[in-house]
Amino acid sequence: VQLQASGGGLVQAGGSLRLSCAASGSIFDNSDTAWYRQVPGKQRDLVALITWLGTIDYASPVRGRFVISRDNSKKTVTLQMDSLKPEDTARYFCSLRSGTSGRTYWGQGTQVTVSS
Repeated sequence: VQLQASGGGLVQAGGSLRLSCAASGSIFDNSDTAWYRQVPGKQRDLVALITWLGTIDYASPVRGRFVISRDNSKKTVTLQMDSLKPEDTARYFCSLRSGTSGRTYWGQGTQVTVSS
């Protein structure tokens, strides 16, 4: 399984970005998918999760501003980020957890920088 993230960049506070993650392989449909973020020197934190059943959860700092979605036919998971704040600056990683094996796969990450 390979995950390819895209869509990061530099944006001013209050702006929007849309991150996409494309998965290869055949395990996407029964796998949970999520976005995490990490700043240098800190742990990787969960941003948003969407399970293969469609259950969605968000970290408190992004609830109401970010929306996660997935398209099983295209094997993609998307994170729409609105009202961005400087504290959202981080490298964002998509992940996929196989419902069969329990193994978690990671993408290479995409940098999001929000200027004040």
